[in-house]
Amino acid sequence: MNEALTNALVALKKNRFDVYFAENKEEAREIALSLIPEGASIAVGGSATIDQLGLLSEFRNGKYRFIDRYDFASQEEREEKFRLGLTADVFVMSSNAVTEDGILYNVDGRGNSVAALDYGPKSVVVIAGRNKIVPTLKDAVLRVKTVAAPLNARRLNCGTYCAEKGHCLSVDQGCAENMTAGCGSRGRICSRYSVQAMQFVPDRIKVILVDDELGF
Repeated sequence: MNEALTNALVALKKNRFDVYFAENKEEAREIALSLIPEGASIAVGGSATIDQLGLLSEFRNGKYRFIDRYDFASQEEREEKFRLGLTADVFVMSSNAVTEDGILYNVDGRGNSVAALDYGPKSVVVIAGRNKIVPTLKDAVLRVKTVAAPLNARRLNCGTYCAEKGHCLSVDQGCAENMTAGCGSRGRICSRYSVQAMQFVPDRIKVILVDDELGF
């Protein structure tokens, strides 16, 4: 375990989050499943990390009441599932960045994932690989603008400046440290921001840090 990972684990515990350490993807998946009782309703955020851990197939195996955001017949049904996710027993997601001083930083387009993290579901399970650990909140902002947002925008075919250039417009404008600065594209996925500095409701947010490279 590297120093950054150790620092983040200690700081997250100090900030009252429930913290778990996984040595690899397989262990992370098992820890995540151990935190979800059978029969629970589950919703997920859009996450490459969840895909890489194989959790979607686990949630679809009939043991849970999965609110499947990827299975819909119309845009109206899709939006309804996003709303239902805010009242799920468990919401599973990743984090765009985790700081060494114990802060979770997330940026969202529609806002359903950061909303669920902030309030709603009884339990939230956040899974993040070591590649998402950064020293400070400033570094977290820069990570989103130069790594997470461009890669996600390309994955989702958003047609944004960052998808084309590989970094946010604000980097070229010299204002990358401005958290909310960015392009005016209708496909922009950086429009909702969440900074989790401390756990308020005991035992609600569980953070699994994985000593492996996961997601964007």
